Amino acid sequence: MTAAPPGVVQAPTDRVPLRWILAFSLAVTGMFVGWYGPLQILLAKQAELFAPTGKEGLLALVTGIGALFSLIANPLWGALSDRTVSRYGRRLPWIAGGTLVGAGGLLLLATATGVPMMIVGWVLVQTALNAPFAALSAAIPDQVPVSQRGVAGGYFGVAQTVGSAAGVGLAVTGGGISGGYLACAVFVVVSAVPYLLIRRDQVLPAALRPAWSRREFLAGFWISPARHPDFAWAWLTRFLINLGNALALLYLLFYLKEEVKVADPDGAVLILTGVNAVTLLITVMVAGVWSDRVGNRRAFVTWSGVIMAVAGFLLAGWPTWIGVTIAALVLGVGFGAFTSVDFALMTQVLPAELNRGKDLGVINVANSLPQVLAPAIAAPIVAYAGGYPTLYVASSVIALAGAALVYRIKSVR
Repeated sequence: MTAAPPGVVQAPTDRVPLRWILAFSLAVTGMFVGWYGPLQILLAKQAELFAPTGKEGLLALVTGIGALFSLIANPLWGALSDRTVSRYGRRLPWIAGGTLVGAGGLLLLATATGVPMMIVGWVLVQTALNAPFAALSAAIPDQVPVSQRGVAGGYFGVAQTVGSAAGVGLAVTGGGISGGYLACAVFVVVSAVPYLLIRRDQVLPAALRPAWSRREFLAGFWISPARHPDFAWAWLTRFLINLGNALALLYLLFYLKEEVKVADPDGAVLILTGVNAVTLLITVMVAGVWSDRVGNRRAFVTWSGVIMAVAGFLLAGWPTWIGVTIAALVLGVGFGAFTSVDFALMTQVLPAELNRGKDLGVINVANSLPQVLAPAIAAPIVAYAGGYPTLYVASSVIALAGAALVYRIKSVR
């Protein structure tokens, strides 16, 4: 094979400039606006509009189908971006295309007149926005040195948090369901522009692109736990903690309305998202910088899972506005630390540097698969197995399991 130019298959050593970090963070923010405006507010309101007596089941169906497409799309787009030969680079074409199509899916949701259009629109959003998500995730190991990845993961977490909060804000203040989707779509497109204009991306020489083989391409998505045990344990850790978090957040709007009995559930979600965001924004950067300095990623991941579990127990046993607010604060602390440090840890267990996009896509299945499973787990628990208290206890137990298993990873402290 032809020798690779520096930074294509080798770990980068030069620190990334501030303008790249800011543009990168804004692009990530836009993705999460496109996801969390619908997930936290708009899809739930549409489900209640189209099926008032079966809103929980419809919301579970729509989010579950969308997440199923998401878990396939992310590693697929990542693998294709690894192989992309373009004068603009490997990742930028997927960021541009996925952003535009994802915004189109949000516009389709804005005009949905029934359940079928709602499902198609959300599937389009989930499938398309995973292209920039896969490409931007791979940009960190592509361009950021290991010594700066905790900080980079912190910025990624900040962008995720700001995007989630901004998505909820746009959904609530956008002027109804259609206006909320339109506002999110515009933000998604505008936020990607600065990163695309910088055009800082690795260009893959045609000589380095592997010859096409469908069999080898598909087989590449299986990463053997026996050959790469640290990768497998890292995947399982992320999966469990994200599953616990997904269970805690899925029915938040309904929990506030039916269990806590707040007068304005939409406004309450917005307030809690803001509370959660403030604590998360603080801890995501502190934990990222701290883990870079001490070089111990696993301890941070463990304690973040424990703290998130505490939030779930609070929601289960203290269904009051004060209790929920404290739980939001605690959850922000835990998930903030987890977001930055776990991302840095993941980039250090990737099996092959030439396949960063694909391998991170496989890792990101641990983000999207919980969205598929959470509705299937949560709906019967709420309906038949003790309601919301049981649901939040289950989310805490799952998070604790993920926190414990991170110590099976041996190659990273």
